[in-house]
Amino acid sequence: MLPAGLLILAYLIGSIPFSYLVVRMVAGADIRQHGSRNVGATNVARNFGKAPGIVALLLDLAKGYAVIALARWMVELPQWTFAEGSASALQSRHFWVAMAGLIGVLGHIFPVWLRFHGGKGVATAAGVFLALEPRVVAAGAIVFLIVIIATRYVSLASILSAASIPLFFRFLVVHAPFWHIVISVVIAFVVIAKHHSNIARLAQNKERRMGQRKDD
Repeated sequence: MLPAGLLILAYLIGSIPFSYLVVRMVAGADIRQHGSRNVGATNVARNFGKAPGIVALLLDLAKGYAVIALARWMVELPQWTFAEGSASALQSRHFWVAMAGLIGVLGHIFPVWLRFHGGKGVATAAGVFLALEPRVVAAGAIVFLIVIIATRYVSLASILSAASIPLFFRFLVVHAPFWHIVISVVIAFVVIAKHHSNIARLAQNKERRMGQRKDD
């Protein structure tokens, strides 16, 4: 029951739609009916102001961090035993912690509370990676800032920083757990795939830049 319970809790925590809830609280509106209709902090900031956007961003990041904190606590419970040195993924603490992170991100993208239509997972993934290895997030943030400064495309910065995370896990962190690297690849792929519409607009030179008005 412990593995199943961990994954269920990870999904439910990840599913909390903070961008939706913040907009409901501050404006009584449905974020899914505004702007890009994405349930994410960027859409909140563009349509309802920077402060609600920052709050939504921090809450989404916090739930990703919370999923890993919960997983690390649960795998240390005496009821959950592991075979030290086993090659089996199911007998690895790192596997279950990393898997909880992936499920948390998927919960954000496919939240049960919003009929499985959520955000793109960037902030929640950042919270997961921050809990797993802060240095990786710091390096990814540098990539994000460089791309933002150079292009002013939030989507492109998110895509490239997500793509960089597995590389940083592999080459920046000494002796990074194998399952952290594997799950970082999967999460990066999922986050990039969720940006498919942004990628299409970037290719057509129709993507909005940061600070650009909708009618510019």
